[in-house]
Amino acid sequence: MDERVQRYMDMGVALGVSVGTKIVGAILVWVIGRMIIRGVLSVMQRSSALKKLDATLAHYLESAVSVLLNILLIIAVLSVFGVETTTFASLLAAVGIAIGMAWSGLLSNLAAGVFMILLRPFKTGDVVTAGGVTGAVHSIGLFATALDTGDNVRTIVGNAKIFSDTIQNFSANPFRRVDCTAQLAHGADHEVAIARLKARLPLIPNVVSEPAPVVEILEFNLSGPVLAVRPFCHSGSYGDVFFATNKVIREELGKLGLPVPSQHVQINQLAAAPPRAAGAEAHPTA
Repeated sequence: MDERVQRYMDMGVALGVSVGTKIVGAILVWVIGRMIIRGVLSVMQRSSALKKLDATLAHYLESAVSVLLNILLIIAVLSVFGVETTTFASLLAAVGIAIGMAWSGLLSNLAAGVFMILLRPFKTGDVVTAGGVTGAVHSIGLFATALDTGDNVRTIVGNAKIFSDTIQNFSANPFRRVDCTAQLAHGADHEVAIARLKARLPLIPNVVSEPAPVVEILEFNLSGPVLAVRPFCHSGSYGDVFFATNKVIREELGKLGLPVPSQHVQINQLAAAPPRAAGAEAHPTA
């Protein structure tokens, strides 16, 4: 009886030593592997060759290398526990197929990210509307793109959603138009207002001289004519020019002493027919 217990104890100790050794080895492999990965990524970030590349492409390459190295590290850790690499590769392929069927959207995001890097509809720092979100491009990742909206909120949009939707790049062209309006009263002299605004708009900071600002009658409503006030500026100055233009409209039209716009509605009331006298009867004419 004692020999049997001793034999079981020896087997347990041997198993514990074997498993413990593998666990310690796996931990060492993981720690050393993570240090190597961080070192490789640090070298890539300091590499002069990568610095010469576009920031978007450089970030994309760093993400791809990080994912690949982490997959290799996981394979190395599993090999410490006796999992054959070939077996793991077959298992990984089977899991990849299953995941690909279940998460086709994730793979479509990956494919869209590759095409976005190749076709370059925008780059890091551009102000765009993509996937229904407007903001500055912070980064383009393997599966998603990060945008910083105008109210400084980091928004993550899937690459497939961006690539399958309309993309507006506000930074692609050297300038863009700022659309503002000015309401005039019916009795206001629109020619004087247009001339005053055309003379004042070029003095706004960051407004480009070519093309020249446009001020014309846009439409009419119940209050009177509506002027389209449209200066042009560089994309990065759009917000400043927009607010400055509205301020100029208020100041210049106020200096002219124009009447205050108000809606006018004319109501015509028809006179009622006079009432008939009591007992009166209609007599037919001969």
